[in-house]
Amino acid sequence: MANDVKFEGKERRMAKIEKCLAEYGIASLEDARELCLSKNVDPDAIVKGVQPIAFENASWAYTLGCAVAIKKNVQTASDAAAAIGIGLEAFTVPGSVAEQRNVGLGHGNLGAMLLRDETKCFAFLAGHESFAAAEGAIGIARTANRARKEPLRVILNGLGKDAAYIISRINGFTYVKTDFDFYTGELKIVEERPFSDGERAAVKCYGANDVLEGVAICKHEGVDVSITGNSTNPTRFQHLVAGTYKKWALENGKKYFSVASGGGTGRTLHPDNMAAGPASYGLTDSMGRMHGDAQFAGSSSVPAHVEMMGLMGMGNNPMVGATVACAVAVYEGLKK
Repeated sequence: MANDVKFEGKERRMAKIEKCLAEYGIASLEDARELCLSKNVDPDAIVKGVQPIAFENASWAYTLGCAVAIKKNVQTASDAAAAIGIGLEAFTVPGSVAEQRNVGLGHGNLGAMLLRDETKCFAFLAGHESFAAAEGAIGIARTANRARKEPLRVILNGLGKDAAYIISRINGFTYVKTDFDFYTGELKIVEERPFSDGERAAVKCYGANDVLEGVAICKHEGVDVSITGNSTNPTRFQHLVAGTYKKWALENGKKYFSVASGGGTGRTLHPDNMAAGPASYGLTDSMGRMHGDAQFAGSSSVPAHVEMMGLMGMGNNPMVGATVACAVAVYEGLKK
């Protein structure tokens, strides 16, 4: 292994990375990168294009993942995403929360789900102050539909109508103004206002006044898959919306896959950590376990916190966009 490849936590990760490289007949991470570039796939550019503050280990994790997908000669973008998850998993630190939860494979499988036509609508359930949801949404909007027969609908559903308006305006999304009747339970669409005429306008951004309106928005859009952010409103909005919508979906025969982003040690809202030590992951993590079909680790937005959980330095929400974008790039590269 040459010494010019440098990334965070390299010494703790290399044994698993080298095992993965050997399994797929790749000599080194440099060779993995050359293999990707030979197919016009640049994982580093894709990763930094989605979240510019991502760590170097995120770029190398996606480089390994894309190389694995190329070596497997995948036939579809969804298969490429699942294969990318193998490379991400190789970057998890032994014994970490990320390894225990198989978060690398989980991200690959989530990306695969979004690239299958059975999934019609994907929602970021977020505290709207988190720009990471927007970064993830942009990554998906740019690329997913190049590998799908039917366009994937991507929505942001978060607490606060003013926040939704601001996020829409800054990112060029379509702001959807709603009015929820608490007496009848009816959701009315008051206005749809696109802030661009490009790919970003396809992302719809909803602001809700409370949990019931958030659930009504999910019903209105027929959300099939969602990921919760874990920013400042996790106990007031996103986990509660996901859990309540999950209950409704189960009762009404609707397939709904809920991903819980965040959790792990070092998160906010943890008075119990002081007494229980590392066995306790705090309230936001526990709430995610109640509704999550898959549970990630670390912040939906902050690279350093996901790195601390043992995966890599990239927020969970931007990672969703990066996985989809890398998978589509591999799919297109192999088709040529």
